Amino acid sequence: MPDHPGATGSGAATEEELLAALRRGDEDAFAALVEKHNAMLMRMAMFYVRDRSVAEDVVQETWIGFLESLTRFEGRASIKTWIFRILINSAKKRLRRDRRSIPFSSLSSEDLDPSEPTVDPERFLGPAHSRWPHHWRSTPPNWGDMPENRLVSGETIGIVRSAIESLAPAQREVITLRDIEGWTSDEVCNVLGITDTNQRVLLHRARSKVRRELEKYLDEEKIA
Repeated sequence: MPDHPGATGSGAATEEELLAALRRGDEDAFAALVEKHNAMLMRMAMFYVRDRSVAEDVVQETWIGFLESLTRFEGRASIKTWIFRILINSAKKRLRRDRRSIPFSSLSSEDLDPSEPTVDPERFLGPAHSRWPHHWRSTPPNWGDMPENRLVSGETIGIVRSAIESLAPAQREVITLRDIEGWTSDEVCNVLGITDTNQRVLLHRARSKVRRELEKYLDEEKIA
């Protein structure tokens, strides 16, 4: 016997089996889906709205919208992608009603400005250098030999979180989904509606900025 209607005898249910269970009104299957995705839906809602109670409303609207759209879902995207697309649409509708909130999904020209350097220009020798023009002046440090407890300390993690918070909106969104939530590039592109090229540019620039802040902190700590 399966553990619950949302599972098969050989393990987790396939997308088709899960969808069929949800359309039958299987409460256990829906509860399992909520348990799996609700926390991340809340975190993502907070990209768009700053008030937790408002984010909770957005998530609730998402689940209602999901149930109401079950019969229209054609399976062209994964159920996960579908749910998060509904969340983004719900959040954007809320933003139109509440102008005090800040949208975090739209790409600004600043986010993809081709003139923005991904590495600090000060790290390179100038074009007039007699021997190595445009070569590294100082290469990024290798943290492989650094004690693990230093890299994963609460203060270091706090620096990383602070650096992510200071990123441009689209960069923050992409690095959070890719590096914190563990989404694939395809999932990020599908949910946010951006191209793979844009996703890679945003992720690279976000990682570079976070690394820069982390490097600065570790260098200052070393001097101290």
